[in-house]
Amino acid sequence: MNTKTQRTVTTLFLITGLTLAGSALATDRDDRLRLVVPPWPGVTVKSEIFTQLIEPLGYSTDKQQLSSTVGYSTLQNGDSDAFLAGWVPAQQESYDAAMESGTIVDLGNNVNGARMGFAVPGYVAEAGITSAEQLADPEVAERFKRSVYSIENGSTVTDMLNDAIEANVYELGDWEGKPSSTPGMLSEVEAAANEGRWIIFYGWTPHWMVPEYDTRILDDPEGVYGDDNGSSAVKTIVAKDYAEANPNLLQLLDQFVLSADEQSEFIRAFGLEKGDLEVVAHDWLANHPERVATFLDGVTTRDGEDAAQAAVEASL
Repeated sequence: MNTKTQRTVTTLFLITGLTLAGSALATDRDDRLRLVVPPWPGVTVKSEIFTQLIEPLGYSTDKQQLSSTVGYSTLQNGDSDAFLAGWVPAQQESYDAAMESGTIVDLGNNVNGARMGFAVPGYVAEAGITSAEQLADPEVAERFKRSVYSIENGSTVTDMLNDAIEANVYELGDWEGKPSSTPGMLSEVEAAANEGRWIIFYGWTPHWMVPEYDTRILDDPEGVYGDDNGSSAVKTIVAKDYAEANPNLLQLLDQFVLSADEQSEFIRAFGLEKGDLEVVAHDWLANHPERVATFLDGVTTRDGEDAAQAAVEASL
């Protein structure tokens, strides 16, 4: 058991007056995991990967197609068990309310390197554009036609952009924000990339836009899209009752951590290339045995057998 997981499990069992007792904790109470899965490509594939990972260990998964807002509620009232897409700060209000209720456990970040902000295709970055501060240069502004493409009006991130234009951050006061649907925005990016034109837009990782357009997110010293250059956490959230009763699966949930680049690649295979969900998840597991070994370190089958990795490998 790694140090992070040991701290998490120890804290949970201190709350209930129990102590860690090695093999006595091997058998989990539940053989089913109810996962909150909003209709986003990243969490859809990630949840299917986790499903295929735990089935050979003796567990099943009930994937609940709920919005993140509803998911936080069902985690609190006992109708859901876990959520692999707790984006913070984007979901900060819902996350804070759930944490304050004392009914959920935060296992930390499951995607390293998640970010959002002003973005450009790779060829623009290679031409020297690496920071939003450069948008104040009149020549740079003209190359971008003083336009920033974004997603839907009313979205938090488009509100952030509009506030920056109104406040003349980076001399954006005479720029035009161009909101659209996400597919609409990305169609503009594709058209510009095909022609080699400069374009700046709202980008985030993980997403298939990263490998498809070699998307680079610019430094954002003024924090238009949040602190620390728009860095985000994608948290694994577990209902406290479920976590206390299922220490073995809790350890696996805690150790299930991906990079933004890894998630971007399987989002591309599923969301852009329209790959079959089960096949995309299976192929990712089959092609990354070293990552599977990391996820399963110290984890047993549900009945306590020390053969988790062999069981998963056999299933693949």
